[in-house]
Amino acid sequence: MPELPEVETTLRGIAPHTVKRKVSKVVIRQARLRWSIPSEFPELIEHQTLLGISRRGKYLLFKFAHGHALIHLGMSGSLRIVAADTPPNAHDHFDWVFGDLTLRYHDPRRFGCLLWVEGEPHEHKLLTKLGPEPLTDEFTADYLFTRSRKRTQAVKQFIMDSHLVVGVGNIYANESLFMSRIKPIRKAGTLTRKNCEDLVKDIKFVLSRSIEQGGTTLRDFVGGDGKPGYFKQQLLVYGRGGEACAECGKPLKEIRMMDRTTVYCVDCQK
Repeated sequence: MPELPEVETTLRGIAPHTVKRKVSKVVIRQARLRWSIPSEFPELIEHQTLLGISRRGKYLLFKFAHGHALIHLGMSGSLRIVAADTPPNAHDHFDWVFGDLTLRYHDPRRFGCLLWVEGEPHEHKLLTKLGPEPLTDEFTADYLFTRSRKRTQAVKQFIMDSHLVVGVGNIYANESLFMSRIKPIRKAGTLTRKNCEDLVKDIKFVLSRSIEQGGTTLRDFVGGDGKPGYFKQQLLVYGRGGEACAECGKPLKEIRMMDRTTVYCVDCQK
């Protein structure tokens, strides 16, 4: 599933080609995504200028003078810039044509969405309950420590809760917890203030580094320019169950939590 770094990478890849340009045509090939694309959507943005693109969590917000288009990539979605005359492939569900270029949405599993939002987008029901962005000053050690008090859920589950903080997906939770030397199955309420300082710092570091390197390609993800991400080459624990820990050399343990792969070092992480 594309996570925060992949979505941010997509934003940075497509923005230079689309912002301040007029949408000349919209083509909907498959309207049945997670929620059906509104039938009136093409007429809402055709011949309108895209004023900007922003991100909230894993949602992309495309600003027009009279509202916002909201796109989520789902589990397997991607947005790519292609030449306007490029024939569509299977699972290419919609196009926004900008003259000689096309912004094309590809999604084999169809769990993504394209919606129209009038008014303030951050008041939309999909966005209003999201926690702070992890790379902003709102996400602090004091905030994490306060929210963790008396919480009995596993710390990995805790930091992956989008109501607490957005965008700490499975890969990045594994990596951040390893760097902080915190066992993922540990109860969140047992975190010390020092643990929270380390964890916030490492979450910010891991996400920032992944964005710089274009995200993590595992199966389906490519950036807006069609190129894969390269952060996977630097993963310390995720996908390395049974291999030697980079710190102590002992085999990394792999378990399932919330039906997701969790990898950690039983010696280094406490």
